Amino acid sequence: MKDVTGDRRAFLRRAFGGALDHVARATEERLVQRRYVRPPGALPEIAFLTACTRCGECAAACPPAAIRHVAAEGGLAAGTPYLEPDQVACVACPDMPCAAVCPTDALIVPESGWAGLRLGRVTFHPDRCITFRGEACAICVQACPVGPAALVLDADDRPVLKLEGCVACGVCVRECPTMPSSLTFAPLER
Repeated sequence: MKDVTGDRRAFLRRAFGGALDHVARATEERLVQRRYVRPPGALPEIAFLTACTRCGECAAACPPAAIRHVAAEGGLAAGTPYLEPDQVACVACPDMPCAAVCPTDALIVPESGWAGLRLGRVTFHPDRCITFRGEACAICVQACPVGPAALVLDADDRPVLKLEGCVACGVCVRECPTMPSSLTFAPLER
C-alpha cells in the first residue's frame, strides 16, 4: 500500500514551505529590533526568543565566559544570551557545553557539531597584516581553535583564511597583534 500520509506531507511542504519561511522572516524583522549573535546551536531567532527561559545556564557553562545577556532595554530579547566575538571570543568548544546544558532546547548541540555552523563572518585584511610587510607572525593560525580547516599559513608564511571551515568564533580577531586587527568579525545577515 502506498504511503499517502508521506506524499501529502511532502506536497504540503513543497506548496507552503517557502511561504511559511517568508512569513517567519517578515515577523522576525518586525519584532526584532537588533540582530544578536546567538551562542552555537541556537534556534532561528523567533523560535529562540520563545524557547529561551533566560535561565543563564549557557553563560555559566561557557569556558571563556563569552556569553552575555541582553539588557532590560532589549525588548523581547531582554535577558537572552548573545555573543560579541570581536570583544570576547567564543573558543569553539568541540562539545558545545553552552548548548548541552540548555534545558529548553533553545540551544541544541548539532549532530554534526561545528561542521557547517557559523556565528558570523570573519574577513582577513592583508593590508594590515605584518606578514605582508615581511615580518614573521603566525599568532592567528596558532590561536585558531578550528585549526587548518579554517586558518593556515601559505608557502610564504602568510595567513590564509578558509571561509568554508571558519566558524567565526573571533579568536583570531582578538589575538591578532596589529591595530586595528588584520581580521574582523561581522554578524551574519539574515
